[in-house]
Amino acid sequence: MKLSIEPLTKESFAPYGDVIETSGSDFFPINNGSTQRFHDLAEVQLDAGARTLVNIFRATPLSYPLNIRMVERHPVGSQAFVPLNNRPYLVAVAPRGDVVSVDDLKIFSARGDQGVNYHAGTWHHPVLALEAVSDFLVIDRGGEGPNCDEFFFDEPEIWIDL
Repeated sequence: MKLSIEPLTKESFAPYGDVIETSGSDFFPINNGSTQRFHDLAEVQLDAGARTLVNIFRATPLSYPLNIRMVERHPVGSQAFVPLNNRPYLVAVAPRGDVVSVDDLKIFSARGDQGVNYHAGTWHHPVLALEAVSDFLVIDRGGEGPNCDEFFFDEPEIWIDL
């Protein structure tokens, strides 16, 4: 099965989370007018007693065509990825739920100026850098207890091709 890639937009990604971008986003001036504040671009979701973590993930591009074998979810906290090198990347997602099907997978092409925030429970493939090793600012949950479930597909061939 070959999955098609579609452009990442706020509307198309809404069932899975938030697109973090300045393009088309509301802003207001701060700092005596020298700065534009693009406000409230993503909903950081945490369970009681958790704390927000700010990390940098360094992702190495994988070989394409890529066989998607697994997805993961974070059931009690959101997870945001904001590219730091202005490089495009891919986003592979499926809706929240206890079960994930290959038929539910969607692949988005994100520009280097777009971040994503996966809502709690949204299934997604680990970060898919393109072109070169890329750094991502990652905002997610820290605290007691597990917050990562993995699901491995029985289907042996689920392909993304550039």
